[in-house]
Amino acid sequence: MKLLFTYFLTFLSVLWARQAQAQEICNFGARSASMGHAAVTLADVWALSNNPAGMAGLQEPQLGLSVESRFGMAAFTTVALQAVYPTQRHGTYGLSFSRFGDALFSFQHAGLGVAHRLGQFSLGAKADVWQAQVEGYGSRKTVALSAGVRGEVVPTLYFGAYAYNLNQAKLASYEDERLPTIMKAGLSYHPSPRLLLAVETEKSIDFDADFKAGVEYTLIKEKFLLRSGFSTLTSSLTFGAGFQARQLQVAYAFGSTSPIGNSHHLSVSYALAR
Repeated sequence: MKLLFTYFLTFLSVLWARQAQAQEICNFGARSASMGHAAVTLADVWALSNNPAGMAGLQEPQLGLSVESRFGMAAFTTVALQAVYPTQRHGTYGLSFSRFGDALFSFQHAGLGVAHRLGQFSLGAKADVWQAQVEGYGSRKTVALSAGVRGEVVPTLYFGAYAYNLNQAKLASYEDERLPTIMKAGLSYHPSPRLLLAVETEKSIDFDADFKAGVEYTLIKEKFLLRSGFSTLTSSLTFGAGFQARQLQVAYAFGSTSPIGNSHHLSVSYALAR
């Protein structure tokens, strides 16, 4: 039975790794999803998973809840919860939780991140405990360690880089199955206060590189935003919108990956006044 579990877990983890490489394992939030997941330079509550160095750009504690539905199947639904707390002298800290799958098979994680600002640059690190569970066969756990950097190169131009799973965490002994190790780097540019352009390259050590690009445009006095993006590896186009009302931010993303199907992504975040 243990051998059967190992084979089954390995098979599923390979499929999940192929999907996660471009989408799930270190890309969270509907804002990121609507911009083709070109989010390594963004400073929001979802930076905790997209690049923890971005947390250092937050001034207030924030909470975020995200739900993504893929291909209209409950088994491909991801729910994520994140919280970020900045301090004045001792850096910024964050907690993240997510669950992908259903009762038959699921991946879930709990993570702890920290970021610290050094002048125009910030550094971040994160530890994630991942658990793969198959109904009737038990579960496996592993820990992934990651690190990132973000900086303002010149005014309105930002650089970001993130390496996920530096320790190449092992998920199963059969064929030395491990979580994907992913590296990504990118730039974002504000040619005007209302317009944001982002480009990014993401590379898993086991798969081809993915080029991603996204755009965000503010329509009405920072209240309503439109977003779009694309990913070359998954041949996907993404679109989305955002709404901001004081401390509340709501974002929606729609993604099309033909011929597999469509995805819908909704995120809500709230900034807590000190």
